[in-house]
Amino acid sequence: MSVEKVGYLGPMGSFTEAAAERLIPHGERIPFRSIPDTMDAVKEGAVDQAVVPLENAIEGSVNITLDYFIHQQRLTMAAEIVAPIEQHLLVEPSRESTWESVDIVYSHPQAIAQCHQFIRKFLPHAEIAYENSTAAAAQYIHEHPEENAAAIANIVAASSYGLSIAQKKINDYDNNRTRFILLKNNNSLYANKLISSNTQYKTTLMISLASDFSGALHQVLAAFAWRKINLSKIESRPTKTGLGNYYFIIDVAMQQDQILIPGVCEELRALGCEVEVLGSYPCFTLEELNGFESKVMAEK
Repeated sequence: MSVEKVGYLGPMGSFTEAAAERLIPHGERIPFRSIPDTMDAVKEGAVDQAVVPLENAIEGSVNITLDYFIHQQRLTMAAEIVAPIEQHLLVEPSRESTWESVDIVYSHPQAIAQCHQFIRKFLPHAEIAYENSTAAAAQYIHEHPEENAAAIANIVAASSYGLSIAQKKINDYDNNRTRFILLKNNNSLYANKLISSNTQYKTTLMISLASDFSGALHQVLAAFAWRKINLSKIESRPTKTGLGNYYFIIDVAMQQDQILIPGVCEELRALGCEVEVLGSYPCFTLEELNGFESKVMAEK
C-alpha cells in the first residue's frame, strides 16, 4: 500500500507541518514555498492532499488561501484542525543575550501582526521583513548567521534550525489559534480512525447573490434560519469583477445531509443565487488529537 503524500506550507518546522502531521500521521510530508504552490501541487497530482492555514483567531482569514482557492484552484475541503499558536523570538545562539539590538525581524505577515505590541515595545527600531512562513524565517536566520537579525517562529523551528529562543510567547494575545484545512482533489471522504461519534462537522458553501437589492443577504440567511441551521461563520470575499461584488463564504455547523442543506441550496437557486458546496468535513482540535494519541499509546 502506497504512502499518501501530503503537501504543506513549509519549510520544515512550520505550524502547518505540525497540523499536517496530526491530520495525516502516516503520510509523507512534502514542503512547498507558498500557499499557492501547495494548492497547485494537489491539482497537478504531485501530492494527494495538502494542508494550508485558513483562519487565525487574532488576524482573521488567511486571504491568500481563500482567494486562491476561489479563483484559481477549486479543491475539496476534507478536514480541519484548530491548533494553539505560540510565537517565539528566535536568534542565532551567539545573539541570545543581545536580542534587543537586532536590526531586522523576519517572519510571515500574520505572525508579525500577532506580535505587533511586542515588536513595538522591545524592537521599535528593527526593520520588518516578510517571509512565506515562520519556518522560512527561521531557516533564513540559520543560513545567514552573520546577519544581526531575529525570526518569529515556533519552538519546532527553533529546534530544527539550531536557533535560541531569546523570548518566549511573544504573541500579543494568549488565545491565539489557527484553523488549518486539508484539501483534496476529489470528493472522497477523509477516512481516519480519529473520527468518532463525537466528532463535529462543518459544511462550507460559497454563495453569490443574483443582484444587489435591499434585503438580498437577509433572504440568504433566512433560508438557513427557518430550518434552524446554525452558522459558525459568514464572510465576504471580492469576486474581482468590480467594487461591491462579493462571494459569501458560509460555514454551517453540521455535516451535509440529504434534506436540510440540499433544501437551502435549492431555495437559494430559486432566488437566482449561485451556490456551491466547497466541502463537508470533520473538525478536530490539536488537543483532541494529542489526547487520542496518548490514549492509543496507553492501550498498547
